[in-house]
Amino acid sequence: MGRVTAAVPPPGSRPADPDAVLEGLDPEQREVATTLRGPVCVLAGAGTGKTRAITHRIAYGVRSGVLPPASVLAVTFTNRAAGEMRGRLRSLGAEGVQARTFHSAALRQLQFFWPRAVGGEPPRLLERKVQLVAEAAARSRIRLERAELRDVTSEIEWAKLTQTVPEDYPAALVKAGREAPRDPAETARIYSTYEQLKRDRDTIDFEDVLLLTVGILQDRQDIADTVRRQYQHFVVDEYQDVSPLQQRLLELWLGERDSICVVGDAGQTIYSFTGATPDFLLDFRTRHPGATVVKLVRDYRSTPQVVHLANGLLAQAAGRAAEHRLELVSQRPPGPEPVFTEHRDEPAEAEATAATVRDLIRAGTPAGEIAVLYRINAQSEIYEQALADAGVPYQMKGAERFFERAEVRQAGLALRGAARAGGANDTALAGAVTLPEQVGAVLAAQGWSPEPPGGTGAVRDRWESLRALVRLAEDFAAGHPAAGLAEFVTELEERARVQHAPALDGVTLASLHAAKGLEWDAVFLVGLTDGMLPITHARTPEQIEEERRLLYVGVTRARKHLTLSWALARSPGGRASRRPSRFLDGLRPGSAAARGRGPGGSGGVERG
Repeated sequence: MGRVTAAVPPPGSRPADPDAVLEGLDPEQREVATTLRGPVCVLAGAGTGKTRAITHRIAYGVRSGVLPPASVLAVTFTNRAAGEMRGRLRSLGAEGVQARTFHSAALRQLQFFWPRAVGGEPPRLLERKVQLVAEAAARSRIRLERAELRDVTSEIEWAKLTQTVPEDYPAALVKAGREAPRDPAETARIYSTYEQLKRDRDTIDFEDVLLLTVGILQDRQDIADTVRRQYQHFVVDEYQDVSPLQQRLLELWLGERDSICVVGDAGQTIYSFTGATPDFLLDFRTRHPGATVVKLVRDYRSTPQVVHLANGLLAQAAGRAAEHRLELVSQRPPGPEPVFTEHRDEPAEAEATAATVRDLIRAGTPAGEIAVLYRINAQSEIYEQALADAGVPYQMKGAERFFERAEVRQAGLALRGAARAGGANDTALAGAVTLPEQVGAVLAAQGWSPEPPGGTGAVRDRWESLRALVRLAEDFAAGHPAAGLAEFVTELEERARVQHAPALDGVTLASLHAAKGLEWDAVFLVGLTDGMLPITHARTPEQIEEERRLLYVGVTRARKHLTLSWALARSPGGRASRRPSRFLDGLRPGSAAARGRGPGGSGGVERG
């Protein structure tokens, strides 16, 4: 039901023919791409090509005339994901389709309709709310340490995304079974003061963008009708991560229509602390009884060994999400077994990790294809030091934004000036013919050279940033052969606007939450002890299961090499009182109910 199939194109037909988009898709991906009418729910496991499936669906619909480009709104959760989607759609000939985050799409509508709905200029958007929360706490005569300030800010965000007002916050915690990081009454007071400060200063935060857009669409039927005339077809990526507020906004966009395609995996729900819930994904068929449901389980990312471990991890899960788990099937050749390593203390674990990373790089694995992932950001410092001591370059995921770096801003200005001066006609670019050569020539004055500088530190960091721009020019030229400096500068400006940063070289250090949506050839999951994963404050069965899913997300980031490690003590000479994460029971050799080895089995436990 709902499938649209174009006629087989004649020999010599134009590349814009719809069926050209379907080439290379597997049967399930093809079903997603060709089912263009009615509600569609895609249950897509990690590494199964969900972005490929939905972008080809949009492109197939555009090329076949079923989906007018300007009528399609594709929403996801990060600027990086939205940028990647836009890039893929452009390469598939589906220009004109809007691919945005929920917040970006809502902000655009809010700013456009505010004068008509409210009058005057819209309030100023508060980029970061932490400072205002700190002021609200001070006015409430509550002293907050830095970590406590972060906790209260997160609680305010959760309350707003679940549409909870300050006075209802304590009761909402009880109803949700949520454990508050501090006294709920105090948090409610800070929350109330924070809201008053925003009103006094005519500012709004990111959650207000959603709330106000929902309010306008609910209260103004004429505006809702205008939006619905513009957007008639919707695609929602990472649907397991929607909050009740985002779901309400989606319903208002959709109205009484059913042209919606959602994509998600309940097994990767790891953001419940922000109000996200997989219930909307799992209940999709209840709300849309005639929906087409397609499961993507062919894993093109990871080896059978990694997939076997991931499947085994979720096989032990409980709860509603576990009942709908997807059994992945690797499509890759066999690789090395996952390695489990036990260490006497944390410094020994970090040193051993850095040494193995260095060996991988020497054996030919690019540093940019390696990641060290941990549960909380506080764990990064010891790995930063160990990698630096081993002479291994690294980058911090979630650190300073790429386009806000001084060297990147300077490079952008230089490229813009060269483009205005005439690109290849500029004497400074003599001999530079291709776009990458031109970009390299401009950036040479900024410190770029084909060979990296020695050592680490600020000089190396600057070089890595410039190299990322040169590589981005190479990728852009490959997709746009006729493009010059002016077009590349436009691409950079668009990427900066939506914070779609290019990949940097260097081993990635990131929390498990920050690693969602990314992948590497080699992944090191470190600090896997009870109390860290699951984290100590995860006490309810639901919270424990979310911690298990967090580890699952970490495992499924690895394409080939996977190492899972833990330390028995914190410091050298300390008491070896820690135990490996309970989630590894039955998976690591020697643990209770350990699974057998063989194809896709688990390797032995090494001790460092």
